[in-house]
Amino acid sequence: MIKAIVFDMDGVLIEAKDWHYEALNRALRLFGYEISRHDHLTTFDGLPTKRKLEMLTLERGLPRGLHRFLNELKQHYTMDLVYQLCQPRFSHEHALSRLKAERYLLAVASNSVRRSVEVMMERAALTEYLDVMLSNEDVARAKPDPEIYLTAMQRLGTTPEETLVVEDNENGIRAARASGAHVMTVSDVSEVNLASIKAYIAGIERGEAII
Repeated sequence: MIKAIVFDMDGVLIEAKDWHYEALNRALRLFGYEISRHDHLTTFDGLPTKRKLEMLTLERGLPRGLHRFLNELKQHYTMDLVYQLCQPRFSHEHALSRLKAERYLLAVASNSVRRSVEVMMERAALTEYLDVMLSNEDVARAKPDPEIYLTAMQRLGTTPEETLVVEDNENGIRAARASGAHVMTVSDVSEVNLASIKAYIAGIERGEAII
């Protein structure tokens, strides 16, 4: 029986993929670098900024001495966009409030930094429904390592068999599957709603094989 649902944030509860893409490129362009949209979606999506910068150093020669400055600048630009654009989405408020009322344990586990997670959840009016909020600062190894999902289950007091993870990108899906939890994959935030989540849980509890 499913007792807990752990949500990724960007692309699942918050449509923030473009915000991260735009914020990082805004910082990188100051030094003549840029990530294409294709590379963002196929290679960098779901990774923490520090990992993206390391990849740019290895692949394109970005000086490591710029990492700290670029990371701080990117976070600043991201928060500007969050305050401008992040708003509550009724379908998500409705889903989490009903799931909470039905006594499911709820968590968010994101590769974003802690401040981004806290501010986005607050501005999306979802904080009150969450039992646990995890960021990349709460683990030693970010997704695609399963540590963040294993940590979420530990804090929620559930086993992988009792836990459903909702994810949208390849790195997050790899992390969720490696944790042993059930994994519901979505391609857009609009797919995250009460009906779809309950239908997925019902399929698990009927013993149906869901890929």
